[in-house]
Amino acid sequence: MALMMYDLAGADDEFRFSPYCWRVRMACAHKRLPLQTLPWRFTEKDRLPRPNSGTAPVLIDGDRVVADSWQIACYLDERYPDQPLFGCDMARAHTLLIKYWVEKTLQPLALRMIIYDVWCNLHDKDKEYFRQTREKRFGKPLEAIPADREQLVIQFRNALEPLRATLSDQPYICGASPSFADYCVIGMFKWAATVSPFELLEPNDALARWLQESLERLAS
Repeated sequence: MALMMYDLAGADDEFRFSPYCWRVRMACAHKRLPLQTLPWRFTEKDRLPRPNSGTAPVLIDGDRVVADSWQIACYLDERYPDQPLFGCDMARAHTLLIKYWVEKTLQPLALRMIIYDVWCNLHDKDKEYFRQTREKRFGKPLEAIPADREQLVIQFRNALEPLRATLSDQPYICGASPSFADYCVIGMFKWAATVSPFELLEPNDALARWLQESLERLAS
């Protein structure tokens, strides 16, 4: 039986954009585990099976329910050890640093640049919720938040320099093959590219080629 996951959707059921859900989709592809996704929206919190944190992803595996992309990745490695996402406890600990770097440094910068584009792609039922919660967080209208994104994107690209240096020495963050650390980074870029035409990377950036090649490998 395929795993099932509640996956954040936009105006169209097939429009999926959560960076956290993308991590899980890629983790399952990495392990060659069939995954069925269920469209879910911000204002449908009552639809999620328990336990949950009030948002997607939530994974269902038989009678097991696992919420949060990190907890799901840890569960998948324990339950389905072939094609590990971490490899060892030390690698998992190092991956935690990458996860928080993405969530605390890169994604907040990216969100400021594409937040209005996210809103434009939401289902009508989610738009007011998203506007109210994000305008409260940023203290300004959604339309005004990306006003300085031409300057922000320079800061964002500079913040990626440690990743560029790492990938100039080895194919993936953890070495010769991809791991969940890579999927944390790739998931963020997949999210941004799905919801916005704004280019976070310059076309000739080596990271752009790395992202494309990584996604092609997962699809093969």
